[in-house]
Amino acid sequence: MFQVRIHGRGGQGVVSGAEMLSVAAFMEGRYAQAFPSFGSERMGAPVMAFCRIDDKAIRLREPVLNPDALIIQDPTLLHQVELFKGLHPGGYMLINSTRDFAELGIAEFVRGFHARRLCTVPATEVALKHVGRPLPNAALLGGFAALSQQIRLESLVSAIRDKFPRTVAEKNIAAATEAHALVKSSMEVAVA
Repeated sequence: MFQVRIHGRGGQGVVSGAEMLSVAAFMEGRYAQAFPSFGSERMGAPVMAFCRIDDKAIRLREPVLNPDALIIQDPTLLHQVELFKGLHPGGYMLINSTRDFAELGIAEFVRGFHARRLCTVPATEVALKHVGRPLPNAALLGGFAALSQQIRLESLVSAIRDKFPRTVAEKNIAAATEAHALVKSSMEVAVA
C-alpha cells in the first residue's frame, strides 16, 4: 500500500487534491481512498488530507501516520507543524516552493533521504500562470506523478476533468502538465 499525506492550508485545495489523486489511481484499476483531517475549519488554518493507493482492497480507515510520500502545498508550515513525522528516508517529498531544501532550512533533515525522491516545484506560480489563482493542488499532483510514478499523468488529467467544469479543468490540466514537466526535468538534471 502506498500512503500519501498532503499538508496545506484551508482554501488551497488540499482535500480536492487527495480526492483527485485517489480518482486517478482508481482510473488505473487500483483501489484508493481519500479523506481529510481538519483542525479548525477556517480559511488559512492548517489542513491535512490523506490518500491510500493499493492493488487490493483497502480496509484501513485511520489517518496516515507513516506516509510513503508527503505533498506540502504551503511551505510556511515547514517549521510550524510536525509535517515530517513518520516519513521514512526512502519516502518521497514534494514541496510547493521556488526555493531548494537548503533555502527552506531543511537540508540537514533530508540529508539521509534519497535525493531523487525529493523535489520542490513552484506550483503556486504555475497555478497563477494557468489557473489565474494561487491554487497549487493540480500542479502539485502533476509534479507528484512525475516524482513518484504512482499514477500516470493521463489518469490525473482524467481525474481533473471529472472534478471541474471544462474551462476550469483545462486550466488545471495545463498547470499539472507544466509541473509534471518541471519535476521530470529536475529529476533528469539530478541524475546527470
